[in-house]
Amino acid sequence: MAQRVLYPDHIEPLVQFVEETTPEHIVARAHDKLAAGTSVKDMLLASALAVVRSSDLPPGHHGGPLHPLAGLHAVRHIAARLPGEYAMLPVIQNVAVANKHIHSPAMGPYVLADAKPVSENGDVEATVKAFRTAVSRGVYNACDHYFHYLLEHLSPPQVLELLLEVGVPKNQLDDHYFLFPVFTWRALEYFGWEYTKYIGRAPVRYITRPTAPAMLVDVDALIRKYELLERDLRVKTDEDETAAVTRLADEIGRCDDFAEIPEMLAQALSDGLSLEGVGEGLSVGGSTLFLRSQTGNPMDVHINTGANTRRYLLRQPELSRRIKLQALLMWNTGPEVRMAQRMLAPDVQPEPDRVAFLPSHTQAELLAELEALIDRLPVGERLPAAGLASWRSTDEVKQASALAQQYANCGYSPEPLITVLGKIACRDNFTEMHAFKHHQATYEEFHTTRPSLRWRHLVAAVQAAAISHGRIQDVYDHAAEVMHF
Repeated sequence: MAQRVLYPDHIEPLVQFVEETTPEHIVARAHDKLAAGTSVKDMLLASALAVVRSSDLPPGHHGGPLHPLAGLHAVRHIAARLPGEYAMLPVIQNVAVANKHIHSPAMGPYVLADAKPVSENGDVEATVKAFRTAVSRGVYNACDHYFHYLLEHLSPPQVLELLLEVGVPKNQLDDHYFLFPVFTWRALEYFGWEYTKYIGRAPVRYITRPTAPAMLVDVDALIRKYELLERDLRVKTDEDETAAVTRLADEIGRCDDFAEIPEMLAQALSDGLSLEGVGEGLSVGGSTLFLRSQTGNPMDVHINTGANTRRYLLRQPELSRRIKLQALLMWNTGPEVRMAQRMLAPDVQPEPDRVAFLPSHTQAELLAELEALIDRLPVGERLPAAGLASWRSTDEVKQASALAQQYANCGYSPEPLITVLGKIACRDNFTEMHAFKHHQATYEEFHTTRPSLRWRHLVAAVQAAAISHGRIQDVYDHAAEVMHF
């Protein structure tokens, strides 16, 4: 008979703490553990292992281990940046959502069984072929067993490439088929690859379950049309590409039909722009589109997280050029990216006139006004009855982005603004880690984008913070009772 998977002795008790603590006590007790000296790394590892072992993936992508795992990369970095006791809050938020899913009747009771490696006659190539066949049939249990064997014989990037062969085409069905394995791998870089055999099982089982067919016909045709596998593509970008990156970013940002974007990217590569330069142009153009979007749905963050994860992949030397190109050219196909197209303002945002008419502010005044504006948005009263896809942003959201643009135009220091935005993101538990992921993505994009373009990311981060603030923040409210903010 199958047995429950067991974890190494040093972490098993903390995993059981996350699993067994009741939801009404998890915030205070997680705080107590951290205050008593439990490290952020151990607490997040326990959260990940617990939600993988004791929470099932329901239909769709909301629930189970998906969002708790996908948020880990953001949470650990935000925790490292925030001052004082605030640094505990993102960690507590992750533990709380994992615990919530473990105790949800929609996701359990569930026990992840121990699984053994299975191969095809001890042959790696034959096992890879068998894995692909199992994927084509949606036999995710077989994929799980093959995954264990392949982990023992391939490098982590090689295994990730196999998963991306599945996740990239399925991106057009759901952004998370691509995002989940990439975010999980980024978390495993932190925890250590020895935990892949536990934590990696969740994205494997998610992306290999049966779905509608997903093909790459159009993307592969573009790759052939522009001979992107045959060309000697430049990889690294530099200052000499600033004009070309800016043109590409502006072209994407002005686009009204996202289906045109893959050819823009392919053409730019064909014209000699580097892979990194094209990724940067996509990222900046994506932030421009996010700012044009009038969505009020705080889950609609994958314009930025999708560009950020693709730029991460472009930096991985072991991944093939083919998978990098396919991932890059599929950015626009995710349903949560396409959703923004239906709510685009006709012109670039924030509106220049709105920014110009703002009274002048010092840096401190702008920070205070931004924070006060977002704080004034009513907590717990911003949950329209209509479906998420129909939510539209309020004028206060656009005012916040205008103030952020003034902050950028004045050349004020980014770090204080980033800290304020990090604190705001950490209040949210409605989006189940989306606010955290967007904040970290825009932080990384700001720091990996050339100075002339980087501020679009932080202005987008302000807009996202204003959209997500105040939906549901009961974890923050509970934490505030035991912490000293």
